Amino acid sequence: MSLTTLAAVDLGSNSFHLQIARVVDDVLYPLDSMKETVRLGAGITDNKDIDAPTAERAFATLRLFAERLRGMSKDRVRVVGTNALRVAKNAHEFVRQAELILGFPIEVIAGREEARLIYVGVAKSLPPSSHNRMVVDIGGGSTEFIIGHRLKPKLVDSLYMGCVSYSSVYFPNGEIDKRRLKDAQLAARKELEQIRASFKKEGWREVFGSSGTAKALAGIISDQGMSAGAITRQGLESLRDRALKAGSFDRLGLAIKADRVPVLAGGLAIMLTIFEELDLTEMLPVDAALRDGVLYDMLGRAHQSDVREATVEQFGRRYHVDQAQADRVLSLALHFFDQIHAPATSELERTLITSSRQRVAWAARLHEIGMTIAQAGFHKHSAYVLANADMPGFSKREQAALARLVLAQRGKLSKLATDTGIGEDFVREALCIRLAVVLSRSRRAVATKRFMLSRAASADSFGLSVDGTWLADHDLTDYELAQEVAEWRSLGVTLAIERNELAAPA
Repeated sequence: MSLTTLAAVDLGSNSFHLQIARVVDDVLYPLDSMKETVRLGAGITDNKDIDAPTAERAFATLRLFAERLRGMSKDRVRVVGTNALRVAKNAHEFVRQAELILGFPIEVIAGREEARLIYVGVAKSLPPSSHNRMVVDIGGGSTEFIIGHRLKPKLVDSLYMGCVSYSSVYFPNGEIDKRRLKDAQLAARKELEQIRASFKKEGWREVFGSSGTAKALAGIISDQGMSAGAITRQGLESLRDRALKAGSFDRLGLAIKADRVPVLAGGLAIMLTIFEELDLTEMLPVDAALRDGVLYDMLGRAHQSDVREATVEQFGRRYHVDQAQADRVLSLALHFFDQIHAPATSELERTLITSSRQRVAWAARLHEIGMTIAQAGFHKHSAYVLANADMPGFSKREQAALARLVLAQRGKLSKLATDTGIGEDFVREALCIRLAVVLSRSRRAVATKRFMLSRAASADSFGLSVDGTWLADHDLTDYELAQEVAEWRSLGVTLAIERNELAAPA
Protein backbone atom coordinates (compact mmCIF):
# COMPACT_ATOMS: atom_id res chain seq x y z
CA MET A 1 0.00 0.00 0.00
CA SER A 2 1.42 3.37 -1.02
CA LEU A 3 0.75 6.00 1.61
CA THR A 4 1.08 9.72 1.06
CA THR A 5 -1.06 11.15 3.85
CA LEU A 6 -2.03 9.75 7.24
CA ALA A 7 -4.24 11.14 10.00
CA ALA A 8 -4.50 10.35 13.71
CA VAL A 9 -7.25 11.43 16.08
CA ASP A 10 -6.68 11.26 19.84
CA LEU A 11 -9.86 11.43 21.91
CA GLY A 12 -8.20 12.26 25.21
CA SER A 13 -9.80 12.79 28.60
CA ASN A 14 -8.85 16.48 28.48
CA SER A 15 -8.41 17.42 24.83
CA PHE A 16 -9.24 16.01 21.41
CA HIS A 17 -6.39 16.20 18.87
CA LEU A 18 -6.29 15.73 15.13
CA GLN A 19 -2.94 15.43 13.39
CA ILE A 20 -2.38 14.95 9.68
CA ALA A 21 1.04 14.10 8.29
CA ARG A 22 2.60 13.65 4.87
CA VAL A 23 4.72 10.55 4.27
CA VAL A 24 7.98 11.08 2.40
CA ASP A 25 10.56 8.27 2.31
CA ASP A 26 9.04 6.67 5.43
CA VAL A 27 9.33 9.92 7.37
CA LEU A 28 6.30 11.82 8.67
CA TYR A 29 6.07 15.56 8.07
CA PRO A 30 3.30 17.52 9.85
CA LEU A 31 0.70 18.80 7.44
CA ASP A 32 -2.14 20.04 9.64
CA SER A 33 -3.37 19.79 13.22
CA MET A 34 -6.36 20.72 15.34
CA LYS A 35 -6.91 20.71 19.10
CA GLU A 36 -10.05 21.31 21.13
CA THR A 37 -10.36 21.20 24.91
CA VAL A 38 -13.34 18.95 25.53
CA ARG A 39 -12.77 17.74 29.11
CA LEU A 40 -14.42 14.41 28.44
CA GLY A 41 -13.10 13.04 31.74
CA ALA A 42 -14.61 15.91 33.73
CA GLY A 43 -18.02 15.12 32.22
CA ILE A 44 -18.21 11.64 33.72
CA THR A 45 -20.91 11.57 36.39
CA ASP A 46 -20.94 9.72 39.72
CA ASN A 47 -22.75 6.94 37.86
CA LYS A 48 -19.79 6.70 35.46
CA ASP A 49 -21.74 8.05 32.47
CA ILE A 50 -20.58 10.80 30.12
CA ASP A 51 -23.14 13.55 30.69
CA ALA A 52 -25.15 15.07 27.84
CA PRO A 53 -23.49 18.55 27.74
CA THR A 54 -20.01 17.00 27.60
CA ALA A 55 -21.08 14.53 24.91
CA GLU A 56 -22.50 17.34 22.79
CA ARG A 57 -19.30 19.36 23.22
CA ALA A 58 -17.34 16.32 22.06
CA PHE A 59 -19.65 15.75 19.08
CA ALA A 60 -19.30 19.40 18.04
CA THR A 61 -15.52 18.96 17.98
CA LEU A 62 -15.82 15.75 15.97
CA ARG A 63 -17.94 17.56 13.38
CA LEU A 64 -15.02 19.96 12.87
CA PHE A 65 -12.58 17.06 12.58
CA ALA A 66 -14.90 15.24 10.17
CA GLU A 67 -14.85 18.18 7.79
CA ARG A 68 -11.06 18.16 7.74
CA LEU A 69 -10.90 14.38 7.24
CA ARG A 70 -13.52 14.30 4.50
CA GLY A 71 -12.34 12.32 1.49
CA MET A 72 -9.65 10.34 3.32
CA SER A 73 -9.92 6.56 3.13
CA LYS A 74 -10.46 4.49 6.26
CA ASP A 75 -7.10 2.75 6.03
CA ARG A 76 -5.30 6.10 6.33
CA VAL A 77 -7.10 7.41 9.40
CA ARG A 78 -6.90 5.96 12.90
CA VAL A 79 -8.97 7.22 15.82
CA VAL A 80 -8.13 6.19 19.40
CA GLY A 81 -9.95 6.80 22.66
CA THR A 82 -8.22 6.76 26.04
CA ASN A 83 -9.06 6.70 29.74
CA ALA A 84 -12.43 8.48 29.75
CA LEU A 85 -13.77 6.03 27.18
CA ARG A 86 -12.21 3.14 29.08
CA VAL A 87 -14.10 3.94 32.29
CA ALA A 88 -17.40 5.43 31.10
CA LYS A 89 -20.31 2.99 31.36
CA ASN A 90 -22.05 4.55 28.37
CA ALA A 91 -18.88 4.62 26.26
CA HIS A 92 -20.42 2.18 23.76
CA GLU A 93 -23.32 4.52 23.00
CA PHE A 94 -21.00 7.51 22.86
CA VAL A 95 -18.61 5.78 20.47
CA ARG A 96 -21.44 4.65 18.21
CA GLN A 97 -22.72 8.22 17.84
CA ALA A 98 -19.20 9.61 17.50
CA GLU A 99 -18.41 7.19 14.67
CA LEU A 100 -21.48 8.29 12.76
CA ILE A 101 -20.36 11.91 13.05
CA LEU A 102 -16.68 11.34 12.33
CA GLY A 103 -17.12 8.74 9.61
CA PHE A 104 -14.31 6.52 10.92
CA PRO A 105 -14.14 3.66 13.44
CA ILE A 106 -12.97 4.52 16.95
CA GLU A 107 -10.62 2.23 18.87
CA VAL A 108 -10.72 2.43 22.66
CA ILE A 109 -7.19 1.38 23.61
CA ALA A 110 -5.95 -0.10 26.88
CA GLY A 111 -3.72 1.93 29.17
CA ARG A 112 -0.58 -0.03 28.39
CA GLU A 113 -1.25 0.16 24.66
CA GLU A 114 -1.62 3.91 25.08
CA ALA A 115 1.74 3.92 26.87
CA ARG A 116 3.40 1.93 24.09
CA LEU A 117 2.13 4.30 21.40
CA ILE A 118 3.24 7.34 23.39
CA TYR A 119 6.73 5.90 23.62
CA VAL A 120 6.83 5.18 19.90
CA GLY A 121 5.92 8.79 19.16
CA VAL A 122 8.44 10.24 21.61
CA ALA A 123 11.27 7.87 20.63
CA LYS A 124 10.86 8.76 16.95
CA SER A 125 11.20 12.45 17.82
CA LEU A 126 14.46 12.09 19.77
CA PRO A 127 18.04 11.47 18.62
CA PRO A 128 19.20 7.84 19.02
CA SER A 129 20.71 6.89 22.36
CA SER A 130 22.48 3.87 23.83
CA HIS A 131 20.82 4.08 27.24
CA ASN A 132 17.39 3.66 28.79
CA ARG A 133 14.96 6.56 28.67
CA MET A 134 11.79 7.08 30.66
CA VAL A 135 8.73 8.83 29.27
CA VAL A 136 5.93 10.16 31.50
CA ASP A 137 2.62 11.35 30.08
CA ILE A 138 0.13 12.92 32.50
CA GLY A 139 -3.17 12.80 30.67
CA GLY A 140 -6.61 13.89 31.71
CA GLY A 141 -7.61 10.62 33.35
CA SER A 142 -4.49 8.44 33.45
CA THR A 143 -0.73 8.76 33.55
CA GLU A 144 1.45 6.55 31.39
CA PHE A 145 4.99 5.48 32.30
CA ILE A 146 7.39 3.86 29.87
CA ILE A 147 11.05 2.87 30.06
CA GLY A 148 12.50 2.07 26.68
CA HIS A 149 15.74 1.53 24.82
CA ARG A 150 16.06 3.08 21.37
CA LEU A 151 12.67 2.47 19.68
CA LYS A 152 11.64 -0.46 21.87
CA PRO A 153 9.58 -0.02 25.06
CA LYS A 154 10.87 -2.33 27.79
CA LEU A 155 8.56 -1.55 30.70
CA VAL A 156 5.13 0.10 30.35
CA ASP A 157 2.32 0.91 32.74
CA SER A 158 -0.71 3.13 33.06
CA LEU A 159 -1.94 4.48 36.40
CA TYR A 160 -5.41 5.77 37.13
CA MET A 161 -4.52 9.38 37.90
CA GLY A 162 -4.85 12.39 35.61
CA CYS A 163 -4.90 16.17 35.69
CA VAL A 164 -8.64 16.41 34.94
CA SER A 165 -9.80 13.74 37.40
CA TYR A 166 -7.51 14.92 40.22
CA SER A 167 -8.40 18.58 39.71
CA SER A 168 -12.09 17.72 39.83
CA VAL A 169 -11.86 15.53 42.93
CA TYR A 170 -9.24 17.30 45.03
CA PHE A 171 -9.31 20.90 43.82
CA PRO A 172 -12.94 21.80 43.04
CA ASN A 173 -13.40 25.38 41.85
CA GLY A 174 -9.64 25.65 41.48
CA GLU A 175 -9.04 26.17 45.19
CA ILE A 176 -5.76 24.75 46.52
CA ASP A 177 -4.61 24.43 50.14
CA LYS A 178 -2.30 22.16 52.12
CA ARG A 179 -4.99 19.63 53.01
CA ARG A 180 -6.25 19.27 49.44
CA LEU A 181 -2.72 18.99 48.10
CA LYS A 182 -1.79 16.39 50.72
CA ASP A 183 -4.86 14.27 49.87
CA ALA A 184 -4.08 14.45 46.14
CA GLN A 185 -0.45 13.48 46.68
CA LEU A 186 -1.37 10.60 48.96
CA ALA A 187 -3.68 9.25 46.25
CA ALA A 188 -0.93 9.62 43.63
CA ARG A 189 1.61 7.99 45.95
CA LYS A 190 -0.69 5.00 46.36
CA GLU A 191 -0.88 4.61 42.58
CA LEU A 192 2.88 4.96 42.16
CA GLU A 193 3.54 2.20 44.69
CA GLN A 194 2.47 -0.24 41.98
CA ILE A 195 5.39 0.58 39.70
CA ARG A 196 8.04 2.27 41.87
CA ALA A 197 10.19 -0.80 42.58
CA SER A 198 10.11 -2.32 39.09
CA PHE A 199 10.81 0.98 37.32
CA LYS A 200 13.69 1.90 39.62
CA LYS A 201 15.13 -1.58 39.15
CA GLU A 202 15.05 -1.21 35.35
CA GLY A 203 16.62 2.25 35.58
CA TRP A 204 16.95 5.16 33.18
CA ARG A 205 19.29 8.00 32.35
CA GLU A 206 16.91 10.61 30.89
CA VAL A 207 13.28 11.46 31.60
CA PHE A 208 10.87 13.10 29.15
CA GLY A 209 7.40 14.52 29.72
CA SER A 210 5.08 14.27 26.73
CA SER A 211 1.82 15.83 27.86
CA GLY A 212 0.27 19.27 27.93
CA THR A 213 0.78 19.26 31.70
CA ALA A 214 4.52 18.72 31.27
CA LYS A 215 4.83 21.51 28.73
CA ALA A 216 2.80 23.92 30.87
CA LEU A 217 4.84 23.20 34.01
CA ALA A 218 8.12 23.51 32.11
CA GLY A 219 7.03 26.88 30.74
CA ILE A 220 6.02 28.20 34.15
CA ILE A 221 9.27 27.08 35.77
CA SER A 222 11.30 28.61 32.95
CA ASP A 223 9.40 31.90 33.32
CA GLN A 224 10.38 31.87 36.99
CA GLY A 225 14.01 31.74 35.90
CA MET A 226 14.53 28.39 37.62
CA SER A 227 15.43 26.34 34.53
CA ALA A 228 16.20 26.65 30.85
CA GLY A 229 13.12 24.80 29.61
CA ALA A 230 13.15 21.75 31.90
CA ILE A 231 10.89 20.71 34.76
CA THR A 232 12.92 20.61 37.97
CA ARG A 233 12.04 19.51 41.46
CA GLN A 234 13.06 22.87 42.85
CA GLY A 235 10.86 24.60 40.31
CA LEU A 236 7.86 22.39 41.15
CA GLU A 237 8.28 23.05 44.86
CA SER A 238 8.50 26.79 44.25
CA LEU A 239 5.32 26.71 42.14
CA ARG A 240 3.59 24.66 44.83
CA ASP A 241 4.50 27.21 47.52
CA ARG A 242 3.29 30.11 45.36
CA ALA A 243 0.00 28.36 44.60
CA LEU A 244 -0.63 27.53 48.27
CA LYS A 245 0.02 31.13 49.25
CA ALA A 246 -2.34 32.45 46.56
CA GLY A 247 -4.96 29.75 47.16
CA SER A 248 -5.62 29.33 43.44
CA PHE A 249 -3.68 29.24 40.17
CA ASP A 250 -6.12 31.80 38.79
CA ARG A 251 -4.60 34.40 41.12
CA LEU A 252 -1.02 33.84 39.97
CA GLY A 253 -1.45 35.37 36.51
CA LEU A 254 0.53 32.59 34.84
CA ALA A 255 1.52 32.97 31.20
CA ILE A 256 -0.13 29.77 30.04
CA LYS A 257 -3.20 28.97 27.97
CA ALA A 258 -6.43 29.69 29.82
CA ASP A 259 -7.78 26.18 29.23
CA ARG A 260 -4.81 24.68 31.11
CA VAL A 261 -5.34 26.64 34.36
CA PRO A 262 -8.39 24.68 35.64
CA VAL A 263 -6.47 21.36 35.53
CA LEU A 264 -3.07 22.62 36.63
CA ALA A 265 -3.54 21.86 40.34
CA GLY A 266 -4.17 18.18 39.64
CA GLY A 267 -1.28 18.05 37.20
CA LEU A 268 1.11 19.69 39.68
CA ALA A 269 0.12 17.29 42.48
CA ILE A 270 0.76 14.28 40.25
CA MET A 271 4.02 15.60 38.81
CA LEU A 272 5.41 16.57 42.20
CA THR A 273 4.61 13.11 43.58
CA ILE A 274 6.27 11.46 40.57
CA PHE A 275 9.43 13.46 41.20
CA GLU A 276 9.39 12.52 44.90
CA GLU A 277 8.58 8.82 44.51
CA LEU A 278 10.93 8.16 41.59
CA ASP A 279 13.69 10.44 42.90
CA LEU A 280 13.72 12.65 39.82
CA THR A 281 15.59 15.93 39.59
CA GLU A 282 14.79 16.96 36.02
CA MET A 283 12.38 16.16 33.20
CA LEU A 284 12.54 17.48 29.65
CA PRO A 285 9.27 18.30 27.86
CA VAL A 286 8.77 16.99 24.32
CA ASP A 287 6.17 17.89 21.71
CA ALA A 288 5.59 14.30 20.57
CA ALA A 289 2.60 12.49 22.02
CA LEU A 290 0.11 9.68 21.54
CA ARG A 291 -1.07 10.92 18.14
CA ASP A 292 2.51 10.78 16.82
CA GLY A 293 2.82 7.19 17.98
CA VAL A 294 -0.46 6.33 16.28
CA LEU A 295 0.81 7.77 13.00
CA TYR A 296 4.09 5.84 13.16
CA ASP A 297 2.24 2.67 14.13
CA MET A 298 0.03 3.05 11.04
CA LEU A 299 3.11 3.56 8.91
CA GLY A 300 4.65 0.41 10.38
CA ARG A 301 1.54 -1.65 9.58
CA ALA A 302 1.68 -0.47 6.00
CA HIS A 303 5.26 -1.73 5.73
CA GLN A 304 4.56 -5.15 7.23
CA SER A 305 6.08 -4.31 10.61
CA ASP A 306 2.76 -4.60 12.40
CA VAL A 307 3.35 -4.89 16.15
CA ARG A 308 0.18 -7.00 16.36
CA GLU A 309 1.96 -9.75 14.46
CA ALA A 310 4.76 -9.71 17.02
CA THR A 311 2.16 -9.85 19.80
CA VAL A 312 0.46 -12.91 18.30
CA GLU A 313 3.81 -14.67 17.96
CA GLN A 314 4.73 -13.78 21.53
CA PHE A 315 1.38 -15.07 22.86
CA GLY A 316 1.92 -18.34 21.02
CA ARG A 317 5.23 -18.80 22.82
CA ARG A 318 3.95 -17.59 26.20
CA TYR A 319 1.02 -20.02 26.22
CA HIS A 320 2.97 -22.92 24.69
CA VAL A 321 0.70 -23.30 21.67
CA ASP A 322 1.07 -26.53 19.67
CA GLN A 323 2.48 -24.78 16.61
CA ALA A 324 1.89 -27.71 14.26
CA GLN A 325 -1.79 -27.83 15.17
CA ALA A 326 -2.14 -24.04 14.91
CA ASP A 327 -0.62 -24.24 11.42
CA ARG A 328 -3.07 -26.96 10.38
CA VAL A 329 -6.07 -24.92 11.49
CA LEU A 330 -4.58 -21.78 9.95
CA SER A 331 -4.07 -23.44 6.56
CA LEU A 332 -7.61 -24.80 6.39
CA ALA A 333 -9.27 -21.66 7.75
CA LEU A 334 -7.60 -19.41 5.19
CA HIS A 335 -8.28 -21.98 2.46
CA PHE A 336 -12.00 -21.70 3.23
CA PHE A 337 -11.88 -17.92 3.66
CA ASP A 338 -10.34 -17.37 0.23
CA GLN A 339 -12.90 -19.67 -1.40
CA ILE A 340 -15.95 -17.74 -0.17
CA HIS A 341 -14.64 -14.22 -0.80
CA ALA A 342 -14.73 -12.77 -4.29
CA PRO A 343 -11.97 -10.33 -5.33
CA ALA A 344 -12.53 -6.85 -3.92
CA THR A 345 -13.97 -4.26 -6.28
CA SER A 346 -12.91 -1.16 -4.31
CA GLU A 347 -10.14 -0.02 -2.02
CA LEU A 348 -12.50 0.04 0.96
CA GLU A 349 -13.73 -3.48 0.28
CA ARG A 350 -10.15 -4.67 -0.12
CA THR A 351 -9.26 -3.14 3.26
CA LEU A 352 -12.23 -4.78 4.99
CA ILE A 353 -11.53 -8.21 3.49
CA THR A 354 -7.85 -7.98 4.40
CA SER A 355 -8.75 -7.06 7.97
CA SER A 356 -11.24 -9.93 8.21
CA ARG A 357 -8.75 -12.44 6.80
CA GLN A 358 -6.12 -11.23 9.24
CA ARG A 359 -8.53 -11.75 12.14
CA VAL A 360 -9.23 -15.32 11.01
CA ALA A 361 -5.49 -16.00 10.80
CA TRP A 362 -4.86 -14.63 14.31
CA ALA A 363 -7.78 -16.64 15.71
CA ALA A 364 -6.42 -19.82 14.14
CA ARG A 365 -2.96 -19.21 15.56
CA LEU A 366 -4.26 -18.48 19.06
CA HIS A 367 -7.34 -20.69 19.31
CA GLU A 368 -5.68 -23.09 21.76
CA ILE A 369 -3.89 -20.70 24.12
CA GLY A 370 -6.41 -21.64 26.84
CA MET A 371 -5.06 -25.20 26.86
CA THR A 372 -2.37 -24.12 29.35
CA ILE A 373 -5.15 -23.22 31.80
CA ALA A 374 -7.36 -26.29 31.37
CA GLN A 375 -8.30 -28.64 28.55
CA ALA A 376 -11.96 -28.64 29.53
CA GLY A 377 -13.59 -25.58 28.03
CA PHE A 378 -10.24 -24.40 26.70
CA HIS A 379 -11.94 -22.23 24.08
CA LYS A 380 -13.54 -20.20 26.88
CA HIS A 381 -10.17 -19.75 28.57
CA SER A 382 -8.63 -18.76 25.25
CA ALA A 383 -11.34 -16.16 24.68
CA TYR A 384 -10.99 -14.78 28.21
CA VAL A 385 -7.24 -14.30 27.83
CA LEU A 386 -7.62 -12.58 24.47
CA ALA A 387 -10.33 -10.26 25.78
CA ASN A 388 -8.51 -9.23 28.96
CA ALA A 389 -4.75 -9.50 28.46
CA ASP A 390 -2.53 -6.59 27.48
CA MET A 391 -1.96 -7.11 23.76
CA PRO A 392 0.38 -4.46 22.29
CA GLY A 393 -0.94 -3.10 19.01
CA PHE A 394 -4.53 -4.24 19.55
CA SER A 395 -7.40 -1.98 20.49
CA LYS A 396 -10.02 -3.17 22.96
CA ARG A 397 -12.48 -3.59 20.10
CA GLU A 398 -10.01 -5.69 18.13
CA GLN A 399 -9.35 -7.85 21.17
CA ALA A 400 -13.08 -8.31 21.77
CA ALA A 401 -13.66 -9.33 18.14
CA LEU A 402 -10.76 -11.77 18.24
CA ALA A 403 -11.93 -13.24 21.56
CA ARG A 404 -15.48 -13.66 20.22
CA LEU A 405 -14.18 -15.48 17.15
CA VAL A 406 -12.02 -17.82 19.24
CA LEU A 407 -14.98 -18.51 21.54
CA ALA A 408 -16.99 -19.46 18.45
CA GLN A 409 -14.58 -22.25 17.44
CA ARG A 410 -16.70 -24.89 19.21
CA GLY A 411 -19.86 -25.32 21.26
CA LYS A 412 -23.21 -23.60 20.90
CA LEU A 413 -23.34 -20.67 18.51
CA SER A 414 -26.46 -19.29 20.16
CA LYS A 415 -24.31 -17.93 22.99
CA LEU A 416 -22.80 -15.45 20.51
CA ALA A 417 -26.05 -14.13 19.10
CA THR A 418 -27.12 -10.59 19.98
CA ASP A 419 -30.30 -8.59 19.47
CA THR A 420 -28.97 -7.51 16.08
CA GLY A 421 -27.73 -10.96 15.07
CA ILE A 422 -24.11 -11.97 14.60
CA GLY A 423 -23.32 -10.22 11.33
CA GLU A 424 -22.39 -11.54 7.91
CA ASP A 425 -18.64 -11.02 8.37
CA PHE A 426 -18.67 -12.87 11.67
CA VAL A 427 -20.67 -15.75 10.17
CA ARG A 428 -18.07 -16.21 7.45
CA GLU A 429 -15.14 -15.90 9.84
CA ALA A 430 -16.62 -18.24 12.44
CA LEU A 431 -17.60 -20.79 9.79
CA CYS A 432 -14.04 -20.93 8.46
CA ILE A 433 -12.60 -21.36 11.96
CA ARG A 434 -15.15 -23.97 13.11
CA LEU A 435 -14.77 -26.12 10.00
CA ALA A 436 -10.97 -25.91 10.20
CA VAL A 437 -11.04 -26.98 13.87
CA VAL A 438 -13.41 -29.91 13.17
CA LEU A 439 -11.39 -31.17 10.22
CA SER A 440 -8.10 -30.86 12.16
CA ARG A 441 -9.29 -32.58 15.32
CA SER A 442 -7.19 -35.69 14.64
CA ARG A 443 -4.14 -33.40 14.93
CA ARG A 444 -2.75 -34.87 11.73
CA ALA A 445 -2.06 -33.13 8.45
CA VAL A 446 -5.04 -33.00 6.08
CA ALA A 447 -4.77 -32.03 2.42
CA THR A 448 -6.76 -28.84 1.85
CA LYS A 449 -7.68 -29.98 -1.68
CA ARG A 450 -10.02 -32.55 -0.15
CA PHE A 451 -12.39 -29.72 0.82
CA MET A 452 -14.13 -26.91 -1.00
CA LEU A 453 -16.34 -24.29 0.66
CA SER A 454 -18.75 -22.27 -1.46
CA ARG A 455 -21.20 -19.48 -0.74
CA ALA A 456 -24.56 -19.19 -2.47
CA ALA A 457 -26.02 -15.92 -3.67
CA SER A 458 -27.76 -15.74 -0.31
CA ALA A 459 -25.39 -14.45 2.35
CA ASP A 460 -26.52 -17.10 4.82
CA SER A 461 -26.17 -20.23 2.69
CA PHE A 462 -22.96 -22.27 2.29
CA GLY A 463 -21.93 -25.61 0.88
CA LEU A 464 -18.96 -27.76 1.94
CA SER A 465 -17.79 -30.34 -0.58
CA VAL A 466 -15.75 -33.11 1.00
CA ASP A 467 -13.81 -35.90 -0.64
CA GLY A 468 -16.24 -38.80 -0.13
CA THR A 469 -13.53 -41.46 0.01
CA TRP A 470 -11.70 -39.57 2.74
CA LEU A 471 -14.89 -38.91 4.72
CA ALA A 472 -15.85 -42.60 4.61
CA ASP A 473 -12.69 -43.32 6.62
CA HIS A 474 -13.45 -40.59 9.19
CA ASP A 475 -16.72 -41.45 10.88
CA LEU A 476 -16.18 -39.06 13.80
CA THR A 477 -15.59 -36.15 11.44
CA ASP A 478 -18.69 -37.12 9.47
CA TYR A 479 -20.71 -37.06 12.70
CA GLU A 480 -19.28 -33.69 13.77
CA LEU A 481 -20.02 -32.14 10.38
CA ALA A 482 -23.64 -33.21 10.74
CA GLN A 483 -23.69 -31.47 14.11
CA GLU A 484 -22.31 -28.33 12.48
CA VAL A 485 -25.19 -28.34 10.00
CA ALA A 486 -27.69 -28.41 12.88
CA GLU A 487 -25.79 -25.78 14.87
CA TRP A 488 -25.74 -23.29 12.02
CA ARG A 489 -29.38 -24.00 11.25
CA SER A 490 -30.23 -22.79 14.77
CA LEU A 491 -28.99 -19.35 13.69
CA GLY A 492 -30.80 -19.39 10.36
CA VAL A 493 -27.65 -20.22 8.38
CA THR A 494 -27.73 -23.09 5.88
CA LEU A 495 -24.68 -25.34 5.67
CA ALA A 496 -24.93 -28.24 3.23
CA ILE A 497 -22.36 -31.08 3.30
CA GLU A 498 -21.76 -32.72 -0.07
CA ARG A 499 -19.69 -35.85 -0.67
CA ASN A 500 -17.80 -35.59 -3.93
CA GLU A 501 -14.73 -36.99 -5.61
CA LEU A 502 -12.26 -34.22 -4.92
CA ALA A 503 -8.78 -34.82 -6.19
CA ALA A 504 -6.24 -34.99 -3.38
CA PRO A 505 -2.68 -33.91 -4.15
CA ALA A 506 -0.32 -36.59 -5.31
